[in-house]
Amino acid sequence: MRPIEPVAPPLPTPQILSQHWRWASFLHWRVDSALVAHLLPQGTVPDEFDGSAWVGLIGFHMSEFAIRPGPPLPFFGEFPEINVRLYSVDAAGNRGVVFRSLEATRLLTVLGARLSLGVPYEWARMSMRVGAEIEYRSRRFGRGHPSTLMVVRPTDAVVENDPLADFLTARWGMHTRVLGRTRFVPNEHESWPLQRAELVTLQDGLVEAAGIPNVAQRPPDSVLYSPGVRTTFGLPMR
Repeated sequence: MRPIEPVAPPLPTPQILSQHWRWASFLHWRVDSALVAHLLPQGTVPDEFDGSAWVGLIGFHMSEFAIRPGPPLPFFGEFPEINVRLYSVDAAGNRGVVFRSLEATRLLTVLGARLSLGVPYEWARMSMRVGAEIEYRSRRFGRGHPSTLMVVRPTDAVVENDPLADFLTARWGMHTRVLGRTRFVPNEHESWPLQRAELVTLQDGLVEAAGIPNVAQRPPDSVLYSPGVRTTFGLPMR
C-alpha cells in the first residue's frame, strides 16, 4: 500500500483535465468498513485510518475547468459542487476517492462527466455564500430531491503534520467504473492549506441518498476548511 503523503507524486499519465477548487469545507464521519464496503468499485476495498472507514461530505466552488490542452471553459466550467465520498485502496496499493454522488448546477457538465469517466454527477439547484461563515445549499432535481444545507465557520487554527487530515485530503486519484472496468484516475495539486473549522449548521439528505444512512445525523468527527488548490487529472489507468 502506498504511504499517505501530503505532497502529490508526478502524474503517471498525460493530463486530461484541470480545475480550481476554492472555499472547500470537509466534513467527515468515522464508520465501520462493513457499512460501506459494498459501495466501492470491484477490485477495491475500504481504506482505513485508525481501524475505521470514513465518509466525507465536501462542499466547494469549482472554477477554471479545462479539458487539456484547451483553455478554461466559460460558464460550464464554474459552479458550486457538493460531493459524498468514500476512501478506497486497490491491489496495486493506489489509495483513492470513490464518489457516491456529486451535485452540480451545469447539466452539460453532469452529462459529460457521467459519460466519459463514470462519475456520478447529479444535476441540482445550488448556491454558496462566502464570508466569515461559508454556506452551501443544494437541492437535487429528480429522484426524491435530496438536499443539503451546510454552514461552516473556519478558524485561525492551521492544520500541520496531522495524519488524519492528510489521510482525508491528500488523495491523489479516484477509483471509478468506466465501460464495466474499474479505473484509477490520478490527480496532482499543491498540498492543501488546511484550517480547523466549526460546523454551524447541517441539514443533510445527500449522505443517506448515497446509500449511507444514519451517519450525517450525528456530529462529524472531523471538520476542516481550505481556501483551495488548483488540480490536474491524468488519463485513467487500469
